[in-house]
Amino acid sequence: MEDNAIIELYFQRSESAVTESDKKYGRYCGTIARNILANEEDAKECVSDTWLKAWNAIPPTRPRILKAFFGKITRNLSLNRLEKEKAEKRGGGEVSLALDELSECVADTRAYEWSADRSVIRDTLNAFLKDLPEETRIVFVRRYWYLEGVGQIAKELDSGESRIKMMLLRARKELAERLTREGIEV
Repeated sequence: MEDNAIIELYFQRSESAVTESDKKYGRYCGTIARNILANEEDAKECVSDTWLKAWNAIPPTRPRILKAFFGKITRNLSLNRLEKEKAEKRGGGEVSLALDELSECVADTRAYEWSADRSVIRDTLNAFLKDLPEETRIVFVRRYWYLEGVGQIAKELDSGESRIKMMLLRARKELAERLTREGIEV
């Protein structure tokens, strides 16, 4: 089913909206949740909570990119659950490790939530990602958005872990420089 049709089901308050969302994006959202929580039961609960949160948000919200909308909800729910349960051991420390790596670039990884002008940060990040070479962009997004482990990324890209780590290090340095040039506190 096309995304616009799924969105219309939400606007019609049809329960099949949830079924269709799960059919099309359940595995995608499950992967995000599992990468963060490293626990199948918790991941399933977060995906289930994603559909409830989407149900409550649509309407009035009309997502432009439904996949990204669901992914963002799942990611935020998973991170909140991880933080609430203080489940660093269950997550293998991968989430904390990835966020620590990014702390080199941004003073507070949640600072954007309170920023008066989030669009400046968003535009800067989008421009930064657009300017990265494709492979580096893929590695960066997989590491810091999907919170995948370096070993997993290296294996799936048929590359060495040290190469992936170096790619991420250079990208973080470049991001820090870009943020500084744009006057965003790092």
